[in-house]
Amino acid sequence: MAQVTIGGLTLDLQRKAIANLHISVLPPNGKVRVSAPEKLSDTAIRMAVVKRLSWIRKQQADFQAQPRQTEREMCSGETHYLWGRGYRLNVQQADVTNVKLKAGRITISSKATIDANKRQTLLNDWYRQLLRQRAEPLIKHWQQKLGVEPSYIGIKRMKTKWGSCNIQSQRIWLNLELVKKPPECLEFIIVHELVHLLERHHNERFMALMYKHLPKWPEYRRTLNKAPLAYDRWGY
Repeated sequence: MAQVTIGGLTLDLQRKAIANLHISVLPPNGKVRVSAPEKLSDTAIRMAVVKRLSWIRKQQADFQAQPRQTEREMCSGETHYLWGRGYRLNVQQADVTNVKLKAGRITISSKATIDANKRQTLLNDWYRQLLRQRAEPLIKHWQQKLGVEPSYIGIKRMKTKWGSCNIQSQRIWLNLELVKKPPECLEFIIVHELVHLLERHHNERFMALMYKHLPKWPEYRRTLNKAPLAYDRWGY
C-alpha cells in the first residue's frame, strides 16, 4: 500500500486484482483509502479521486462533527450505550459475575475485585450476546426475503467497517459496535451485506435492490453516522 497526495488530499492507494476502483472514507477521522485495479493508470486514478473530492470532503466533515465518547475507564458513573440510548454504568461486588440492565443502569457484578480490562471483557461478552439475539431473527427474515443464504455470519469488533461481506466465501461479519446504535442501524447493515450476495458492487443495481427492499435505508445510514463513536485508539 502506497501513500499518495491528490488534490491536496493524502490517501492510501492499494492496487488489487479487482475490476473497479473503490474509494473509502474511514472512521474515525476520515482517512481515505483507494483500492484500484492493478492495470489502471495513475492518471485514471487521479481523475477518479479529483472527481469525487467534494464527496470525500463531506464524508470527512461528517466524521469530524460526529460526537465521541471519552476514554473508557469502566467505572461507576460512566455512560455506555445500548441500542442508541445512554446508560450509567454501575460496578459492584456480588455473589455472581454477570452483566445486566437493571433499574436503568448497566450493572457489572463480580465475585472479586477485577480490573478495567476484565470489566470491559464482561461488557463486550454481554453486548455480543444481545447483538446476536437481535440479529438472528432479522437475518432469518432477510435471507428468506432476498433469497440468499450466506455460509456464515459472525460478530467481531471492526475499526473501519460496520459490516463486511466476502463474496467468494459467502461469509458476513457484523461489527460488535452496532449493539450501541439504534436497532434500525443493525437492520440496515444486515440488509446491506446480504444484498452484496446478489450484487457485489455499490452500483445502480445494488442501490435499486436496497431501495426496493429497505426504502428508508438512507435515513438509517444517517442515523448510524450521527450516533456517538466509541472511544478507541484507532489505527490502520
